[in-house]
This record gives sequence, structure tokens and C-alpha cells, in this order.
Amino acid sequence: MAKITIDDKEIDVPDGTTILNAARMLGTSVPPAMCYYSKLKGSGGKCRVCLVKVSAGSAKDPRPMPKLVASCCTTVQDGMVVQNESSPEVQEARRGVVEFLLINHPLDCPVCDQAGECHLQDLSYEHGRSESRYEFERRTFEKMDIGDKIQLHMTRCILCYRCTYVADQLTDGRVHGVCNRGDVSEISTYITQAVDNDFSGNMIDVCPVGALTDKTFRFKSRVWFTNPVYAHRDCDKCCGKVTLWYGGKDVLRVTARKDEYGEVKDAAWGKSGFICNECRFDKKKTADWVIEGPAEVSHHSVISQNHYEKNTTVPKQAVTPILERIKALD
Repeated sequence: MAKITIDDKEIDVPDGTTILNAARMLGTSVPPAMCYYSKLKGSGGKCRVCLVKVSAGSAKDPRPMPKLVASCCTTVQDGMVVQNESSPEVQEARRGVVEFLLINHPLDCPVCDQAGECHLQDLSYEHGRSESRYEFERRTFEKMDIGDKIQLHMTRCILCYRCTYVADQLTDGRVHGVCNRGDVSEISTYITQAVDNDFSGNMIDVCPVGALTDKTFRFKSRVWFTNPVYAHRDCDKCCGKVTLWYGGKDVLRVTARKDEYGEVKDAAWGKSGFICNECRFDKKKTADWVIEGPAEVSHHSVISQNHYEKNTTVPKQAVTPILERIKALD
């Protein structure tokens, strides 16, 4: 076990734990992550959003690290001291990274199906600038159907590589990846092949922006107008545990269940937790599922609008104690 201090709070974590996962175990001062996905082996180190300052390397060598480090791929050392939210240097660097991510990313949130669930939206709100300093022409791509149910809008892609890791680790063989290099890099299929394996829909769930969208859900509803419900079914391909997104009495879409970090729940380096295309695209009737109840929605998310079924704290009444004090003075 290693003792690590993050923003003046200590926690003991197993050796080999990354700084980001240590912060998640602590539950506070958690760096954001756009490319890291704990359920996908090899992810992380691409977007640089999770940069932190290590002011003391370890108890044996308390010297600070000379540069900011990516918390998602830096392992802890006993006695390490980390600054995240408490470091102005980290906040300034994070603003720079967000500005870099938004150089080519279009501001089409009003028409994007990812709006309300987009991690880049949250980062832009917390660390973004009010205007862009970029004066050159943005790169644009034509929309591409990479399957009968998935549309790729490469203009929005931030090259986090999550979808390629999903294809590598959940399927027998992938037919898409990152083509070209530098500022012309793009996600594409090989020789216009279609992505049609049983778990290809999970690329939609892991995409942090609106680059990969569900064609069966596009433009049907804003996500904050839907009602998420947990449900399950017996499936011989996957776990069968999903979230149904209702619009009135209709199931508008089906997704895997996600945790507070936007990652699939109960998933590992395999198919557990991820759902198959049959559950995602073909089972959109209430009769196909066993309903468990309202889904847990974080109050940090705009989806929580009018969803207060769980984890609700009733505010204390302030009027009654004040009246009692006035009565006592009389």
C-alpha cells in the first residue's frame, strides 16, 4: 500500500494505482478524463486533460516532478503529494488543453445528440474561454455511416481512441482505426468496410463527444426530456443489464448502465457490463424487458432535471427555528 496526498487529503491505495484512480477512490478532487477509460486496457495519455502537479515525488525522494504529469498513466509512490484543484498552474494548463481540443471541434451543441452527456461540454463550461483565438480554417469531414446503426461525424472527434480499444477488446477483429497522421488524422473504416459486429454499438457509449451517434435515436429528443429507467433481460450474448430512455411510453434508445464517471458499470477487460447490438437496437419495447426502476442520475448532470427519485436530501426548514427563537425572546 502507498500513502498519497491529493489536495491536502490522504488516502492509502494499492501499489501500482494511478493518480487518477487514487483520486476516484478518495472521492474528491478528481481530475477530468476524456480519453482514459478504466474498463479499456491501454487507454489514457492522449488528451492531457487530467494533468496534475506532483509537488513531492515520494517519501524517499521528496523532490517535485519538473513538469505536470498525466494522472491517468502515472502510478503513485508512497509519500507522494499531488496538487489538482489547488494548483493554479494545473488549472491554467487545463484551460489550454480545453482550448486546444476546441480548435477544430464545432460548437454545434444545439443540434448534437450528445448534448447533456458530453464531457467536453462540461470541460468547456468549467475551463473554456469565452472566445476562440484560432483564426485558421477548421478541419471538416463528411459524415460517414460506419454501420447500419452508427454514424461517424469525424468533425467532432477529438481522437481519444476509445472506440478503437472497444473494437480491439470486445470483438474478434476490428475494421476501423486511426488513418493518416498529424492534423489530418481521422477515424475511418478500412476500405469503406462496415462495422457490423455484435458489440459495435459500445463505441457509441464510450465516445466522450458526439462523433459516434446512434442513428436510431438521432434528433428524436433532447436527452434531458427523456426518462432513464434500469431494466434487464436474459441474453446469451451479454449481461442484459441496460438503461432504457423513455419518451412518454416509447423507448427511444437503449444504452449500457454508466457510473458517475461516464463509464460502463460492472465492465472489465471483456464483455461483462457492455451490451450487444441486439439489446441496444432491436429490443425497444417495454415487453422485452424486466423493469427495475428509475435510473440513478447525478445532480451534476442536466439529465437530472425533474429526476429526483433517488439520493434526494430534503432541505432543512429555516423558518420554524427562527420563529421559535423570536418566541423565546418574547
